Amino acid sequence: MKDKLEKIDEEWRQRLSSEQYRVTRCKGTEPAFTGQYWDHKEDGVYRCVGCGEPLFDSEAKYDSGTGWPSFHAPHTEDSVRSETDRDHGMVRTEVLCKRCDAHLGHVFPDGPGSGGTRYCINSAALDFEKSD
Repeated sequence: MKDKLEKIDEEWRQRLSSEQYRVTRCKGTEPAFTGQYWDHKEDGVYRCVGCGEPLFDSEAKYDSGTGWPSFHAPHTEDSVRSETDRDHGMVRTEVLCKRCDAHLGHVFPDGPGSGGTRYCINSAALDFEKSD
């Protein structure tokens, strides 16, 4: 991972679309089945829209039926970090980009495989880099 990336609010507003800003800087959520990557199936790497850090590999992506891109594991352990989220009367685990603190989505303990995790991520928080 590169050094921590910090920007002032105005820099984020200039860099990101209004939807990307709402999701990543204001902890928003896009409606289910509306983001560009929820049903995306190409091979490659999903990167943070804010800083370009690799977050998830297409090999870890699966169809959870929720309408958001879902992954069973991050690109590396250093790609993301988590915090307790107590908003909206619930207790959830928020997932953030470890480099720029962009809100990505949430992680749940109902995923496939031995780890049992489901990273439920907003498309608006991601850029995709196709494999060669």
